[in-house]
Amino acid sequence: MKARELEKLGFTFRPMIADILKACGDARATGKSATDIRNAVHKLRDDAASMIDDAHFGEIAKEIVGGDGIGYQFKDAETATDRYQVWGAENIDQGAIDQMNAAVRLPISVGGALMPDAHLGYGLPIGGVLATEGAVIPYAVGVDIACRVMLSVLPMPIEDGAPDPIDKHEEQLIKVVEKNTRFGAGASFRGRSLREHDVLERDWNITPITRKTREKAVCQLGTSGGGNHFVDVGELEITEDFRGVPAGRYVAILTHSGSRGPGAMTCEYYSKMAQQMHPRIPKEFRHLAWLPMDGAGAEYWAAMELMGEFASANHHCIHSTILRDLKLEPLLQIENHHNFAWKEQHGGREVIVHRKGATPAGKGDLGIIPGSMATPAYVVEGKGKPESFDSAAHGAGRVMSRKAAKNTFRWNPVRKELVKKRVTLISAGLDEVPGVYKNIDQVMADQSDLVDVKARFLPRIVKMADDGFVED
Repeated sequence: MKARELEKLGFTFRPMIADILKACGDARATGKSATDIRNAVHKLRDDAASMIDDAHFGEIAKEIVGGDGIGYQFKDAETATDRYQVWGAENIDQGAIDQMNAAVRLPISVGGALMPDAHLGYGLPIGGVLATEGAVIPYAVGVDIACRVMLSVLPMPIEDGAPDPIDKHEEQLIKVVEKNTRFGAGASFRGRSLREHDVLERDWNITPITRKTREKAVCQLGTSGGGNHFVDVGELEITEDFRGVPAGRYVAILTHSGSRGPGAMTCEYYSKMAQQMHPRIPKEFRHLAWLPMDGAGAEYWAAMELMGEFASANHHCIHSTILRDLKLEPLLQIENHHNFAWKEQHGGREVIVHRKGATPAGKGDLGIIPGSMATPAYVVEGKGKPESFDSAAHGAGRVMSRKAAKNTFRWNPVRKELVKKRVTLISAGLDEVPGVYKNIDQVMADQSDLVDVKARFLPRIVKMADDGFVED
């Protein structure tokens, strides 16, 4: 056998390939036929435990089933694309496809899906969905654990022939947005301005890293961070009565942020742990290193769940303080994670579904899929498509890097575009202008079999970090 043939079988770790080739040579020297040797190598890949006592391949089998567990029994590269479905493939870059191809080859993978907003990420692509069995992958959840969106519909109707309430109250709306959150790298509250929420009363000692992050959580509760995170005030159009809200147009608040510094610290801690547990994992799989759920994965899971509660609390603090200052009660509130992992039943068995930049879209699930600062966001209801593992896109998806955006766009023409679309921009980075994103309406068309649109949100006042910092 040759190295290339072994790679096709899934043996991608170079030192192991060398060991297998040597074992093949030794077996041949003792009179074993080429067919017998080839069968032995296939058995080594498919059932290494049964080969532990083999005279030639036993030590390699011990390495596979011991130490790194089943770490090097990767699935066949040539059939990777058969193990997941892609939506909107014509608008997805090859880098994201390559990352997804690697993810579904993991020995723990059950299957996956790639959403129409997908683009290159770390380990799993943004817009990637990966189902695994018995293990969780920190980088497949993402750095900004539990990054999420939240919408509050206000009792402020927008009626034809009447003064536009957003125009009329623009100064006040800008003031309450700027007052009630903080943007940018390390953004936090201090002293008397610190926010309060029950999440701070939770047990933050559940893992070594959550204990360490609590102090930062206290300061960053109610903040928005940087990159693509935002607070928007806009116009929500509901075409049919929806969840107790009559059809019509309303002022609404839409926010996007996550678990801030605590989430990033948690991801870094457990990602390093996962990589240390698999020290010989091939380079292309390094950011897909996993933690077993019957071991360290359970600890990560507890930390991830806490980060999810913290991310939700951030949004609720922002919305509640804005609503307090406006002296209003919301007609409806909707929120959802899109960087998280869930234990779900698919194909008759429990799996861990990682949605890294993907929205839960089980039958009846409500979600929000934003576009950009000048294009619509959509409130959707999931259809429960099994092939997508009950998932949908989480946004429009980038078409260029932040560096490329800064080299491509200039503020003057962007601001003229925003004026035409009646968008007042408080602040943002040049790497977040509309042109860096895919066409959100095309993204929605590409996933029409995954979700039904229930409402459309048009941004009118937009607040983002102006430093271009990204957390997820």
